[in-house]
Amino acid sequence: MKFHLRWSYFLPAILLLTLALIFWVYLEKIKSGKSIRDVPSAMIGKPIPSFKLPGIEGIGEGFSSKVLKGKTSLVNVWASWCQPCHLEHKYLMKLAQQGVWIYGINYKDSPQAARIFLTKLGNPYKSIGADLIGRVTIDWGVYGYPETFIIDKNGYIRYRHIGPIMDDDLKHKIIPMIKSLNK
Repeated sequence: MKFHLRWSYFLPAILLLTLALIFWVYLEKIKSGKSIRDVPSAMIGKPIPSFKLPGIEGIGEGFSSKVLKGKTSLVNVWASWCQPCHLEHKYLMKLAQQGVWIYGINYKDSPQAARIFLTKLGNPYKSIGADLIGRVTIDWGVYGYPETFIIDKNGYIRYRHIGPIMDDDLKHKIIPMIKSLNK
């Protein structure tokens, strides 16, 4: 009985110290400037997962992993309901106009909403697959939207960008990586 009473005094203190430690680690991460974007992908350097996706109803025939070999390309995971996807879309259009092959994986979206999104903002994608249940994006290790992958001509994932692609990302990461892979 005495042991149980003593333990009950220490338990709240241990819990409080644990929470303080977690909070301190979180603050240190913020101060260091690291973010979720800095989390490395286990997929880098590995072959793309094998998949075959149907098209968005009324837009093409979908696409599969087979088309991602032979030329450096981007795979962009997006959805019409994703506000950061709206932000990055003009940069994807800019890349497509420069001749970059971009393939889209539309994540858990209604065909009508996806069509409206592309009609309004333009379609930068060579092909789009509809991942209606989210299985393919799980295989790619996606956990936020949008996410963009650079695939080399041999079908290996060379880079992953978490979040919307912005102008700085194009200039300092995406375009230099594509150029280096095309040499």
